[in-house]
Amino acid sequence: MLKKYINKLELLITWAQDQLTPKQFIFLSSVLVGISAALAVIVLKTFAHQVFSFATYINGILKLSFINSILPIIGIVLTVFVVKKILGGTIEKGTSQILYAVAKKAGIIPKKQMYAQIVTSSLTVGLGGSAGLESPIVITGAAFGSNYAQKYKLGYKDRTLLIGCGVAAGIAAAFNAPIAGVLFAIEVLLVDVSIAAFTPIMIAAATGALVSAVVLDETILLSFKQQQTFDYHNIPFYIILGLFTGFIAIYYSRNFQRTERFFARLKFSPYKKALFGSSILALIIFIFPTLFGEGYESIKTLSENDPGKLLENTLFSDFRNNSWALLIFVGLTLLLKVFATGITLGSGGNGGNFAPSLFLGSYIGFFFSKLMNLTGLTKLPVSNFTLVGMAGILSGLFHAPLTAIFLIAEITGGYNLMIPLMIVSSISYAVSKKFEKHSMDVKQLAKKGHVFTSNKDSNILTTLDINQIIDTDYLTITPDENLERLVDLISHSNQVIFAVVNKEKTLLGIVHFNDIREIIFSNFKVKYTKVQDVMCQPKEIIYPTDAMETVMNKFEMSKMAFLPVIKNGNYYGFISKSLALEAYRAKLKAMSID
Repeated sequence: MLKKYINKLELLITWAQDQLTPKQFIFLSSVLVGISAALAVIVLKTFAHQVFSFATYINGILKLSFINSILPIIGIVLTVFVVKKILGGTIEKGTSQILYAVAKKAGIIPKKQMYAQIVTSSLTVGLGGSAGLESPIVITGAAFGSNYAQKYKLGYKDRTLLIGCGVAAGIAAAFNAPIAGVLFAIEVLLVDVSIAAFTPIMIAAATGALVSAVVLDETILLSFKQQQTFDYHNIPFYIILGLFTGFIAIYYSRNFQRTERFFARLKFSPYKKALFGSSILALIIFIFPTLFGEGYESIKTLSENDPGKLLENTLFSDFRNNSWALLIFVGLTLLLKVFATGITLGSGGNGGNFAPSLFLGSYIGFFFSKLMNLTGLTKLPVSNFTLVGMAGILSGLFHAPLTAIFLIAEITGGYNLMIPLMIVSSISYAVSKKFEKHSMDVKQLAKKGHVFTSNKDSNILTTLDINQIIDTDYLTITPDENLERLVDLISHSNQVIFAVVNKEKTLLGIVHFNDIREIIFSNFKVKYTKVQDVMCQPKEIIYPTDAMETVMNKFEMSKMAFLPVIKNGNYYGFISKSLALEAYRAKLKAMSID
C-alpha cells in the first residue's frame, strides 16, 4: 500500500517537472526535501526522548543510575549488529562524508544513507550513547536531497543545492531554528554559493522548522525561555569566556581524534570492540549520569534556577545543595565529555559532535560564571553564560560563528543576548582557527585535498582529476640519437617538447623546441650533436597521485608550459598548463551555484 502511494507521488513530481520551469521545480523540490528531513528529525527525536524518559522513570523508582549504564551497552552492540547484518558491514559517520561527496563524488550520496543514519543513531544515542543526533540528521537530509536529484536527473549544481536544502532543513527541524539551518548549510557545507541560491535553502529550512514545530512537542526540542538581562558591565567576562571556549574547543577536537584513533588501532572484532568501549562508557555514565544520551535535559537544568537537580539520583545526591560540589561535578563532566563521545563513536556507535558541543559549551558557561560568583569576584548571570557558552564551543569546534550566534539566539526565543553571543563566538573562532586551520570534521579531508574550503580556487581544483588531463601520446627520443632524428620528429608532429628516455622508459631529461631553435638551422650541428648534449632536467615532476592544486603550484614555480609525468618510476606523459586551465574554467562554469 505504501509503495503504491510512493509511486503515485513520484508520478506527480515527474508531471510537475514537465510543467514547471527549472527554477520553479527547484523551489518545489526544496519543500519536498525539507519535509523529508523534518520527518527524519521527528522519528529520531521522539525515540531518543522516549528512551530518556523511560530511563529517568526507572531511576526515579530504583534511586540508582545503573539503568543508564546498561542501555548504552545494548545500544552500541545493536548498532554494530545492524551495521554488519543489514548495512553491508560499514557505515560512514560524521558530516565529513557530505563534504567528500560534494567535493569528490559529484554530490552522489548512497541511497542507504537515507535510512542507515536514522536506524543506527537512534539505537546508539536513543539508548544512551554520549553523542548527538544532529550529524545523522544532517547526513539523512543530505542523502534525501542527493537521491531526489538523482531520481529526477538533475545536474551537479542542482544536486549540490538540494543537498544544502536537506542539511538546512535537518538543523532547522532539530532546533526549530530556520536561520541557523540556512547558515549551517552555507557556512559549514556549501562554502561556495551565491546569494541567489539562498532562496531554495531558506524554503527548505522554513519547511523543516514548520513541520517539526507542528508535530513535535516543544519539550523534546532544545529551547529556553528563561534568561537574564544583558549587562554591558559583564563584557570583560564574556571576552574571557570566549578565550576559554576557544581553548576548550581545541582540547575537545584533539582528544576526540586521539580517542577515535585508539579504537581504530585495536585489533578486536567489531563486537569485542563494542563491548570493550561500551563497558568503559557504562562506567563513566554510572558515575556521571548527565553524560547519558544527547544531554539536552541537563543543559536545560543548568540554565534554570535549581541546577542542583543534576545531582539527584546520582552517587553525589547527598551534595545536592552544595554549590562547590556541584561545580566540581560540572567541571569533571565537561572534561570527560570528549572521551565519552569518542568512546561512543570509536567503539562502533553512530552519532555526531553537534549536541556534545552544545552540552560542553553550556557546562563551561555554567562552570565559569558559577566559579566567579562563588569566589566573590563578581556577580554574573549564570543562565546567560550557560547559553552563550554553547555558542562559543559550537563556533570553535565547527568554525561556524554565524551558525552559533543565530542558533542560540533562535532557541532562546529572542536576540537579547546578541552582543555577548557575537563576542564569545568570534573570539572562540579566532582562537580555534589560530591553532587548528580547519574544523574537526574538515581537518583530515582537507589534508588529502578531499574537501571544499573557503578557498574557491582550491575547491574547484579539488574536483579535477589529474588523470583526465595527462597526455600519454607524446613522442619520445633516446639520449644517444643525434638531432637529425629530433628534427624529423618536430617536422612531422605538433610537439614542442620531448621526453628523453632509455630502453626502460626512465626519464633522463627533456628537450624543448625553443632551446634548440638556433642549432637546428645548422646542418653540421644537427648531424654531430647528440640529444644528451642539449637535454636538460625538468624543473618539476608531476605524479598521478598529485592533487590538482599541487600540479598548479608546480606550474607556477617552474614557469613552464609543460611538465613531465612519472608513474611507477618511469616516464608516463606530459601535462599542458593550458589544458589544465581549460579544465579549470569548464569546472568553474559547471559548479557555479546560482
